[in-house]
Amino acid sequence: MHALVSIHDTVFGLIDRAGNWLLPLAARFVFAATLLMYYWNSGLTKLGDGISGIFSPSIGAYSQIFPKQLEAVGYDVSQLGAFQWLVVVAGTWAEFILPLLLVIGLATRLASLGMIGFVVMQSLTDVYGHGVSDLKTLGAWFDRFPDGVILDQRLFWVFLLSVLVIKGAGAISVDALLRRRATATFA
Repeated sequence: MHALVSIHDTVFGLIDRAGNWLLPLAARFVFAATLLMYYWNSGLTKLGDGISGIFSPSIGAYSQIFPKQLEAVGYDVSQLGAFQWLVVVAGTWAEFILPLLLVIGLATRLASLGMIGFVVMQSLTDVYGHGVSDLKTLGAWFDRFPDGVILDQRLFWVFLLSVLVIKGAGAISVDALLRRRATATFA
């Protein structure tokens, strides 16, 4: 029995040590494989025309982020204020910058926290701004249907991002490279 426990401890000790670098790498891979293009394509729908489009969002950006306010002003973006412009521009940039930071592993913990905040705001906008209330889209926890877009799927997204908040980017990342350089400089 002692030999069996020893084998168990050895095998799972190796897995535990491998998990310290493998889990963050796998989380970043899963994010890149499933959510990177989702967010980048969403960001592309918000850009205005030409190179200055990064500073002058499309009407689609306002309709996605401030649907009720845009409707209230008759879909005339010029009637919205600087606050709405700032939120739309920051949200658009975040859809490009935060996923990129996660994939390359730079400022990963902060980028992951930012993405968690983004997912929460995205979900609240879907529910309160766009009026999503059907149970199929909204979903419910602890039911037998795991396919609700907002509560079910986005819980997995937040869990994945939480792994990166807790574990960081892992050994194969820009964060690790910068940490190794800083350690070598101060050694």
